[in-house]
Amino acid sequence: MESSDAGSIAAIVAGLGIFLLFFFAFIVFFIVCHWKIFTKAGQEGWKSLIPLYNAYVQLQITKQPTIWLLYFFIPFVNIYFGIKHIHGLSRAFGKDVGFTVGIILLPIVFYPILAFGDSKYVYTDNDPLINEIQEFK
Repeated sequence: MESSDAGSIAAIVAGLGIFLLFFFAFIVFFIVCHWKIFTKAGQEGWKSLIPLYNAYVQLQITKQPTIWLLYFFIPFVNIYFGIKHIHGLSRAFGKDVGFTVGIILLPIVFYPILAFGDSKYVYTDNDPLINEIQEFK
């Protein structure tokens, strides 16, 4: 009876190890995606690694007010502003509402498209009118 208990424990530990391996690979993949998105937007990639500072920098990338950082901590209000922020990120790279829905529903597919695809950061144009139109679009 003891050998079957040891086998069960070994199977559980092996399963947990495989889960943790995939989990950390998933985390590293999203870190690389965010790093690439930040560098595409003209920011340093290391800024994506610092927890609250990356949200602040993302608000600058998307040309949204920094007061939204506080709104992200209010229950239920954060859902609305989170969706608006993701939509702002899509717009900052020239994408539309469909891409925003994709990021919300399938981030494992759409963040790499944003990071490694051919999308360009649209707020880098020197024409202030283009930036102003993008902010109020």
